[in-house]
Amino acid sequence: MMYKKKQKGVYTIEFAIVASIFFILFFAVLEFSRLMYTWNVLTEISRRGARLATVCNVLEDTDDQQSLYQSPAVLNAATFADINLLPNLSSANLNISYLNLNGSTATSFSNIRLVRAKVVDYQHQLLIPFFDITLNSPSFSTTLPAESLGVTRYKYTDCL
Repeated sequence: MMYKKKQKGVYTIEFAIVASIFFILFFAVLEFSRLMYTWNVLTEISRRGARLATVCNVLEDTDDQQSLYQSPAVLNAATFADINLLPNLSSANLNISYLNLNGSTATSFSNIRLVRAKVVDYQHQLLIPFFDITLNSPSFSTTLPAESLGVTRYKYTDCL
């Protein structure tokens, strides 16, 4: 009889220990899934940004002079700005570069041979209880050969 009284409440303590470990592991698995989702979305954003930049107009008329620019509409479409797939993601996280064949920055429209879209400076906040961790994502980059760059037989296209 005396032994049973000493054991009273042990199950509660055991449950608390096991449950805390279980829930930490459970949230870690959920966070790993969120992290993989985030990485896939960032990869898709770099791919989509490069694809849109290869077929959309890259020229801006400024005082009878044409210059290369990053279209805000292309950046917003590439980053899914209207859907908000990821927290803290904006068009500022996507850089589009127009390059020569050797990989240096193209200075004129006629020199563009490659288009690179790169996701930079994105931070992912983990939501594991008792752990405040922010991960800096790697730079996701996609390089594609330039296609029409928005030029048709009749005019410049506006993709969006």
